Amino acid sequence: MDTNQFHDQQSPWMNRGVPCSNHERHEMHETDFGFLMFFAVHVTGPPSVGSPVFRRDSVLRWMSCLYRNTPFGHCAAIKEADLIQSSVEDPPQAAASLNRQIALFAAARIVLNTMHRMVYPFLPVFGRGLGVGLPALSLALTVRAVAGAIGALFASLADSWGQKTGMVFGTLLFIAGMVLVAGWPVFPSFVIAIVLAVLGKYVFDPAMQAYLGDRVPYRRRGLVIATTEISWSFSFIFGMPLIGLLIGKWGWSAPFGFLALLAMATAGIVVWMLPADPVRSPGRPGPGVKLRGVARSTPALAALATALLASAANEVINLIFGVWMEQSFGLKVATLGAASAVIGLSELGGETLAAGLTDRMGKQRAIRCGLILNCGAAVLLPLLGIHVGGALTGLFLLFLTFEFTMVSLIPLMTEILPDSRATLMAANVAAMSLGRALGALIAPALYGSGIAACAFTVAFLNLGALAALRRIRIVTE
Repeated sequence: MDTNQFHDQQSPWMNRGVPCSNHERHEMHETDFGFLMFFAVHVTGPPSVGSPVFRRDSVLRWMSCLYRNTPFGHCAAIKEADLIQSSVEDPPQAAASLNRQIALFAAARIVLNTMHRMVYPFLPVFGRGLGVGLPALSLALTVRAVAGAIGALFASLADSWGQKTGMVFGTLLFIAGMVLVAGWPVFPSFVIAIVLAVLGKYVFDPAMQAYLGDRVPYRRRGLVIATTEISWSFSFIFGMPLIGLLIGKWGWSAPFGFLALLAMATAGIVVWMLPADPVRSPGRPGPGVKLRGVARSTPALAALATALLASAANEVINLIFGVWMEQSFGLKVATLGAASAVIGLSELGGETLAAGLTDRMGKQRAIRCGLILNCGAAVLLPLLGIHVGGALTGLFLLFLTFEFTMVSLIPLMTEILPDSRATLMAANVAAMSLGRALGALIAPALYGSGIAACAFTVAFLNLGALAALRRIRIVTE
């Protein structure tokens, strides 16, 4: 079909006053429409009953100009019915509009993820402050990963407690861990704190996703969830330089008190902004029934094995890159934090590439390409790591391809067992945590043999993930 004809038939009103060149006009991919729709909702807010959904001529002109400057770069045709169906109204008792709640969730997850991730680049700093070596810290991170794997299996508890209660409880667990280290800065409290923090994160995240799932139409839900997922990369881009400055000025324990204050503010806003939890009706199948279904599914187990092995491979580098950069190039604390932001940028790039390419390539092909490219980046790391710039380039490529792989794996995972999506996603978190535990356990011994040993182990684990991926069969692909 001619692209101009497509616009004339599907959306003649959009062309009025919104100039688009012929090469820009084409049928829009679902991801691209969702990206445009997200900005539309944030500009106008939820429509009131009986009012026009949008002031089309002015808003669409602005959205079209803005959209051409986004990474997706498309000028899209939108049907009027799509705009109406895509708008979301909060329940009457909601304390704020949904877009503000999404912003709150993204900010809350930046706080949670900053704590989760700051251990890696500042591992040698924490080790010196606590008076322990790399083996003890590696064991602490292994304990955290195992605790996270067990805690992830309780991801469905928000269905019983209520989603708001789940988010508040998760935040309180996080606060307890931060306050413990701020008041008692010793190694045992550090271990307890990182366990409480990961449990809080794994209670908060599923409750938040369930909350959004109840309020956002399924056809647009991926975009909203992806918006909150950007907090993962933002926690590195903005969080790590800030953590480096705090440590440099006030010592290694300073970030814990700072994050506790931010989490307290977050918990208070969640209590104030979100509506009360509705009463849940009993009768749904228990988590044990769903877990048995996952355990009997070969494609599900293969997908979980893929996630576990890929996560283990990434954790090998994740655990030692801070130590490697400091020992090899003598980076100071603040510089190490700034260098860590490079990894955040690479992850943001991986998320953007996945949004633009995964659906077009097909999920399994995208995952396969990501794993193969991650193998190549790992093998190149020792060769590039002869100077700081090369080392940062190698880390950039390694984390970009890993993030692309994992973000591509999530939509594939949701289609394997449609009747047990939440349970399989919880099992996926558990598998990734076990993978991180495995990577953290073997990384110190591997690093004792040099960065090349770590790099080739990453490639070996990725080959195992590729083998597991071959056992997954999705009819729709």
